[in-house]
Amino acid sequence: MPRSVPPAGRAANPAPHRRRPQPRGLPPAADPAKGPLISRPHAHREFLDHLDGYVREAKKILDAWNVYSDEHTDLDGWPYDDHAYGLRQQKRDADTAAAFENLRAGAQHLLDTADAQLPLVPAGTAQSRWIYQLGVLRDALDRLNTLHEEWLRTRESLPADAHPGTKVFDAALAEHHAECWSYLDDWATHGHVIGEINTAARHAPSPLAPAPTTRPARATGRTAAARR
Repeated sequence: MPRSVPPAGRAANPAPHRRRPQPRGLPPAADPAKGPLISRPHAHREFLDHLDGYVREAKKILDAWNVYSDEHTDLDGWPYDDHAYGLRQQKRDADTAAAFENLRAGAQHLLDTADAQLPLVPAGTAQSRWIYQLGVLRDALDRLNTLHEEWLRTRESLPADAHPGTKVFDAALAEHHAECWSYLDDWATHGHVIGEINTAARHAPSPLAPAPTTRPARATGRTAAARR
């Protein structure tokens, strides 16, 4: 009798409705008349720290999941215990969603800043993959924002006695986390590109000629006489 759970690989297949973004052209540079893009550098640094923390935490969660999956599936990838496997997968999804919450508020700012920084990076330093990766991140954030709004509406529609710990609430939340997971994984996989662009832009050479470090020596009287 065939099992009800499909073979489980190391990463879930993307949702059927999902569309990968096509590579985009370089965004226009920030308008100098409007001032610097990063008006609050400390806030920007904090958002970058949240991104680094999320990437590290999501990797730990995924690594633990891969170990569990390897140990609890047969050679064809079928779980030995469908129910236990499903519960463990729900934990992976929920833990990844919780880790993303620190990053959520700054994610859009980080994307917009990276878009504006790209034209500042010298052509020989920029990586061709950056534009594609930013597109993946932007598409994933759009989907996460949409799914978050859908979850808020779903939560409002639940029975009045539905709360965390009840079957109906937990089932709805688990479904929401499952829908979000592949997009959260996109941020864990490609989020490092934002830091790469930030570093490259900050170290880009100035378009102005550097100031001389030493003053030219004055001509001596002997040299001046020799040139007459």
